[in-house]
Amino acid sequence: MSLFAIIYMLLAYLLGSISSAILICRLAGLGDPREQGSHNPGATNVLRIGGRWLALAVLLFDILKGMLPVWAGYYLGLTHFELGMVALGACLGHIFPVFFKFKGGKGVATAFGAIAPIAWGVVGSMLGTWFFVFIISGYSSLSAVVTALTVPFYVWWFKPEFTFPVALVCCLLVYRHHENIQRLWRGQEDKIWSKFKK
Repeated sequence: MSLFAIIYMLLAYLLGSISSAILICRLAGLGDPREQGSHNPGATNVLRIGGRWLALAVLLFDILKGMLPVWAGYYLGLTHFELGMVALGACLGHIFPVFFKFKGGKGVATAFGAIAPIAWGVVGSMLGTWFFVFIISGYSSLSAVVTALTVPFYVWWFKPEFTFPVALVCCLLVYRHHENIQRLWRGQEDKIWSKFKK
């Protein structure tokens, strides 16, 4: 990687470290989402504790902070590998935010935003997989894990030159869901609509 690409990756990490869930919840007087609900500073938890409009704002911000650095990287002449590292940097920032004691979210929305500029076919495949699994199972976490496992194959089909860096991002997502995977295995994971009934 060039020195410019390394610096740009660090900037993507800093952008990713801006936790919209924490900031928006604080502005709305809801406190820290890491201390409520599922304790995850992401759109799903904000939906439960703050409602759909706050959750939508968090979702859009998290997507954009992954998408914008990668998209801009295209025009800055970064190589495919360097773009993948920029995507990884943004996701690492969201998951381990330097501004919030390295306690962040699971990176699904940010990863989606970072991978989306690759190709529209990849975007459609990711969304289709997530919704298909969610409609069948009702588990947001399972949808995220299955999508993360299949995305590298979609990327290989549409833009194979991005397969390796995207696979790194997806491995990170699966790792961040290890607790959810354990609860799914034990039958202790809540379906998303059952959370609202409690």
